[in-house]
Amino acid sequence: MTRWNRRFDFAAPVPAAAELRRAHFIAIGGAGMSAVARLMLERGVAVSGSDQNDSPVLEVLRAAGASVTVGHSAATVSALPDGAVVVVSSAIRDDNPELAAARERGLRVLHRAQGLATLLPGNRVAAVAGANGKTTTSAMLAAALRTAGLDPSFAIGAPPVGHDVGAGLGGGDVFVVEADESDSSFLVYHPEVAVVTNLMPDHLDFYGTFERVTRAYDEFVATIAPGGLLVTCADDEGARGLAERARADGVRVVTYGVASDADVRLTGLGGAGFDWGATVLQDGQPPRRLGLRLPGAHNVLDAAGAYTAATRGLGAHPDLVLEGLAAFPGTSRRFEPRGEAAGVRVVDDYAHNPGKVAAAVRTGRGLTGPGRLVLVFQPHLYSRTRDFAAELAAALSPADVVVVLDVYRAREDPVPGVTGALVADRVTGAEVHYLPDRPEVAAAVHGLVRPGDLVLTVGAGDVTAVGPQLLRLLSAEGVLADPAAPPGAPEGPAPSAGSSSCA
Repeated sequence: MTRWNRRFDFAAPVPAAAELRRAHFIAIGGAGMSAVARLMLERGVAVSGSDQNDSPVLEVLRAAGASVTVGHSAATVSALPDGAVVVVSSAIRDDNPELAAARERGLRVLHRAQGLATLLPGNRVAAVAGANGKTTTSAMLAAALRTAGLDPSFAIGAPPVGHDVGAGLGGGDVFVVEADESDSSFLVYHPEVAVVTNLMPDHLDFYGTFERVTRAYDEFVATIAPGGLLVTCADDEGARGLAERARADGVRVVTYGVASDADVRLTGLGGAGFDWGATVLQDGQPPRRLGLRLPGAHNVLDAAGAYTAATRGLGAHPDLVLEGLAAFPGTSRRFEPRGEAAGVRVVDDYAHNPGKVAAAVRTGRGLTGPGRLVLVFQPHLYSRTRDFAAELAAALSPADVVVVLDVYRAREDPVPGVTGALVADRVTGAEVHYLPDRPEVAAAVHGLVRPGDLVLTVGAGDVTAVGPQLLRLLSAEGVLADPAAPPGAPEGPAPSAGSSSCA
């Protein structure tokens, strides 16, 4: 069993947080890094960190007691006390001056997931993994457990709507973790309850092949604590295969979904607007109604995963779990409404792989009414754009207007010939615009929209800034496009019955 990647040994034991003299975070302002830093501060660990740019997240961390500097410098690490640990993510390159200085000093370097693992001893860990839906499912699980009185700790890749950070320490003994499979770091948590929303080809820049992705998930299942539980979506082919292999290995498994053989089965899945839900059926229990204030079949399925983990894995009362799910406000950048101006609504979504993009487009398609769905998409990573350009284009094609930006590079160097045009050129059935210069996008979209349109900004990069910029332009100048222009592509059918994809 390979429990490490080339840079980190994920099989190695990690110290408990109480043993840490100082934890220094390189690029502390990232969503995952800031969450772990915030938890360590709450646990009483001395925390310092650096980031390339100042941000509101850094201000929050400073207010919580962290010593944070802007810019990366070897001198920052040279000033750390002996015995300090340095926490990084896989995005931090080996030539980063602080990381190089830490290794030269012989300080222990922990992956972000290992830093989180220092906080887990003494807790019942619930870890949520999957190509799509793990952030929302994790946040739903934490919210439902809180309503059920279990007061969990949690570390999630995006904050719930209305919160500034996706992490917090509770008074109970449950710790909900979003388990990132992208670099195999999800192997460090050893959960009592593991949830896998789906298993799909992704992160091929790290794994190389889907077979290796599948093997990593098998290894994740092997880390479940003895007597623990695996929860999987019966509607996803990859997760179904994982469940079958786990059962053959003697792991306790409970499945959920609309499939007729799901252990926790959903019927009547559907909705309108932002009110969606389904009836939950399981042996020995009366039917119960699962209702959400979030649109889309994928959100209902994520809620079913959270419900199953909370009730069948952690012993929470079903009715209280459903109450918590019904009040769940959503997570940041997961189909998050950003505002409305001049009759144009703007919603933002973090989707960046084909399954996530397809789910966002399906959901947006069902909310447009007589208006158009205007998609603003920023491809994420050169490798993903190269490997899945056709699939991303197919996911975008049901929109009326598609605006494609250039690739958000994130941790990768440019790849010759790989641009957003690879996606734009393959979109069919929609009005398509390729706009590689991100700062010009808001103004360009302003010239395209008409009253009644829904603008959906999609991607894991800085496309999220387009929505607020567009709303400011609309508020100041109104709509520029001719409202009498002919409509775009025909609206698709309202998804009242939903899709059973575990996305």
